[in-house]
Amino acid sequence: MTRAEPRYRYIDISVPISARMVTWPTDPPVVIEPFKAIAKGDHSNVSHLHLSTHTASHVDAPVHFGLGDRGADALPFDALLGPALVVDVGEARAVTAEHLRNALTEGHKRVLVRSRNSRFWREDAFRRDFTYLTAEAAQELVQARVRLVGVDYLSVDEFGSAEAPAHRALLAAGVVVVEGLDLSGAEPGRYELICLPLRLAGLDGAPVRAVLRRPAPS
Repeated sequence: MTRAEPRYRYIDISVPISARMVTWPTDPPVVIEPFKAIAKGDHSNVSHLHLSTHTASHVDAPVHFGLGDRGADALPFDALLGPALVVDVGEARAVTAEHLRNALTEGHKRVLVRSRNSRFWREDAFRRDFTYLTAEAAQELVQARVRLVGVDYLSVDEFGSAEAPAHRALLAAGVVVVEGLDLSGAEPGRYELICLPLRLAGLDGAPVRAVLRRPAPS
């Protein structure tokens, strides 16, 4: 019997969660402890996991910045699933509206911004100089009625920005914000995004497993 060829090519754009991973400097680190262990005579292996709701690849919910009471479990599936465009901004430190212009004029509703940040996941220390969205870029995304925007480090805003203009503009408009993606294996172009957060009731954020897929080459 001939094995059927795969219909799709999948790219996992989630960052693995481990005790050694980079986290936001003021958030708790990831701690993974054995709770039960077969090696110690227990019936099974069970781990105890301590982490922030904004660890690794994750969504931000409006309640994260006090913009309503909608938590991560209430984010709409029709924003988290569907066609997406990966846009490469090269070595830019700040993502401007101009970087996104083509994606927005073509009407894409899910935009993933690939930058130099994706290289930083291979480093041991947190990078404060990561690429971020300008306030202007965030407003352009809102005006274009984008449903979801994803970035490849731990914040859409510049490090140290007390006003957090990108967060506030996007979340206030109902745009789903996905942070902490690894887009190093995703070439610019069109995909289908599958991005589902843990169903953490009413919380400000939640880790996600995010995957891109496109038809496999014939």
